[in-house]
Amino acid sequence: MNKNNFFKDKKITVMGLGLLGRGVGDVEFLAKQGALLIVTDLKTEEELKTSLERLKDFNSITFVLGEHRLEDFRGRDFILKAAGVPLDNPYIKEAEKNNIPVEMSTALFVALAPVQTIGITGTRGKSTVTHMVQEALVSEAEEGLRTGKVFLGGNVRGLSTLALLDEVEEGDTAVLELDSWQLQGFRSKAISPDIAVFTTFMPDHMNYYRDNLFLYFQDKAAIYEAQKSGGVFVVSEQVYGYMKLFNLPALRTSDVHVVNWESSDALPSLTMLGEHNRENAALAFETLKVCGVTDERARSALAQFEGVPGRLERIAEKNKRVFYNDTTATTPQAATAALKALSGSEVVVIIGGSDKGLDFSPFLEALRQVHACLVLPGTGSDRIMFESSEEVRGKMIEVQTMQNAVEKAYSLSKEGGAVLLSPGCASFGLFKNEFERGDAFVSVVHTL
Repeated sequence: MNKNNFFKDKKITVMGLGLLGRGVGDVEFLAKQGALLIVTDLKTEEELKTSLERLKDFNSITFVLGEHRLEDFRGRDFILKAAGVPLDNPYIKEAEKNNIPVEMSTALFVALAPVQTIGITGTRGKSTVTHMVQEALVSEAEEGLRTGKVFLGGNVRGLSTLALLDEVEEGDTAVLELDSWQLQGFRSKAISPDIAVFTTFMPDHMNYYRDNLFLYFQDKAAIYEAQKSGGVFVVSEQVYGYMKLFNLPALRTSDVHVVNWESSDALPSLTMLGEHNRENAALAFETLKVCGVTDERARSALAQFEGVPGRLERIAEKNKRVFYNDTTATTPQAATAALKALSGSEVVVIIGGSDKGLDFSPFLEALRQVHACLVLPGTGSDRIMFESSEEVRGKMIEVQTMQNAVEKAYSLSKEGGAVLLSPGCASFGLFKNEFERGDAFVSVVHTL
């Protein structure tokens, strides 16, 4: 496929506009390319107000909001499906029944872009490793040590990967963070990134995958299963064990780098806190070596890396209390890792939100060590409180808003301690997404 004029006069239904900027960026790009668009979303016009404002000047877009209609999935050149829309969705099934291709943004970009692709997935660590690799490669390019530009894409807030087609040229590199849903698009096109990285695997999104861990891994496995000869696969030892367990189709590439972070020659110390970030650094280090970066330069880049917003991000220090935003800890395992990283401090933690059907027991054990625990409303919060021991429940205070949570956490904290937002749950209910939750936390902290 050629990216030039590929979308002109194409009749495309975009399923899922959303509020994170990726969907609206895709639609804006397609409209500028001359596509004839139907944009459909279950959210209402009022809920999508900010996204619609950005698209108000395009007269080639028909909006169908607050509902989906079967007729919008017939007679189209293709459907652009948002990540998170299930493959067995009746409207997607209607398109398939009518032999209409179903595409996804990042996979379509990879199919059309004349670039080297580095794709990174994993239950935890994918964002951090993606940014570690991308920042190091950008530095190399800026210093003239690499040919071509380096682009960031995939599961990145506010960024349309598809729109990068306007910018990329042959010889460039795209570093892509890929979640399990985006990888469904890779499987349907039978493609994988040139360099694939798989960081960790643990239960997540079990409400979506109906408690079937194999189905979740199967989507993740699209990161490597269609690699061509000459591809490179960097995988943690932990994930490699799951690959053997699930016995999925054999790797096509023979160039596999299994990383044991404890024996890795990556940096012994980092700016970022936490054992889990040493694991991330080891995977990034191996990936950078595959990309031709010298050991010395890779170590230097990783030593200077300050982290990703919303991932154990140090945002402020007030009256000798340090505040950390870990809003993307949407699983109990992720929140447990944050608590372990701060184990040397007296921690007041803000937790809770929407249930994802995961095991809370390691998180509840870690909560025994905290000074106090503020619990936001949600179905996950209800489970946490029900499953907690009397000791842990005695540390918990229910709050109704982020304002209440931060102010109470601050009042309970002590000099030399930390206030941590690490929910261990999804954000839905009180917030539109985890980013809005993190923004609310940061905003209140800065008013203290």
